[in-house]
Order: sequence, then structure tokens, then C-alpha cells
Amino acid sequence: INCIMAQHKLPFKFPEDVIKESEKISKDVHVDGERLDLRDWQLITIDGEDAKDLDDAVSCTIKANGNYELGVHIADVSNYVTARTAIDREAYNRGTSVYLVDRVIPMLPEVLSNGICSLNAGEDRYSMTCTMEIDPRGTVVRADIGPAIIRVKRRCNYREIKQALLENIVPDDLAPFMPMVRELQKLAT
Repeated sequence: INCIMAQHKLPFKFPEDVIKESEKISKDVHVDGERLDLRDWQLITIDGEDAKDLDDAVSCTIKANGNYELGVHIADVSNYVTARTAIDREAYNRGTSVYLVDRVIPMLPEVLSNGICSLNAGEDRYSMTCTMEIDPRGTVVRADIGPAIIRVKRRCNYREIKQALLENIVPDDLAPFMPMVRELQKLAT
């Protein structure tokens, strides 16, 4: 793996100025009135079992008019990484995280990618949220995008969601989320 990394000029570590800058970033999340407070919404993440950087979450409800309200919640990295800083320059140079067989080479330092910018269940996080009202034919009839504070209720993985939907094998702690998961499945099809 190290030979592959060297061959493709993938970085083995972050520069010291990036590490120092990332250590100074506040890990606090504050309710300030400028962001929608969606912490009481039923949100889940769905990722691979070994994923560490959980950067997106979803929610879905059925409105009184029969339309879906789909929420897509993306970790708000811009709250922590500002333009022309060492972290920003390094992230720009890396372009993306790289997933190898035995490791991930993250775009952002771990304190951000696996920490405050990761939508870990039970923790308040800043997000950029898009809520869409979608009719039963799949037409988006309204969409709003803006900053929010969220709290993911459960971390899910692809395997367990597939088993729950196709084989009706549902862990007890996933059961409360299954009505929403089934609505997400209907919406996707």
C-alpha cells in the first residue's frame, strides 16, 4: 500500500501547519438562532460498516397533502474551514479523501473528518440542509437550502438496511426508524 501511495504521490501525513491549525478549531456547537434547529428530527446516516467520516444524513416524512418531505443534511465543513487557511489549501490540493484497502487518506485532518465534521449519532452538528417537498410522481415542488443544527438519531449501514428492506431482518434499535426507511425506499423508486 505504501508503494501505491508513493507511486500516486498520495500524502502519508498532513503538514505540521495544518495539524496545528486544526487543533485550534473549536469543537463546540452553539444554537444561535441563525441556523434551523432540527435536532428533534428523525435523521439517520447510511454508510459502510467501517466508515469513519459520516458526512451526510437523511430524513423523510409524509406531509398532510400526501407529498414527501425529504431532508438531505450535509456536514457543514465551511463552518470550520475558511478560505486561504492552511487547512483549506491542503484540502484543495488533496481534492478528496482516498479510500485504500487498509486505510483512508482523508482530505481533512482527522480531528475534523472523523470528529466535529462527522455526523456521529447523538451529537449536535452543523449542517447545510436541503429540504424538498416531493409529490408522489417524484416531482420536487419546493426546495429550501440553509444552515442547520442537527443530531443524527442512528447510524445505519448498507448491509443492515438491505437486510431490513429485503429480508425483514430488523435489529430492535432500527425498528423505530423503519417506517422512515420504507418511505425513503418508496421515494427512491
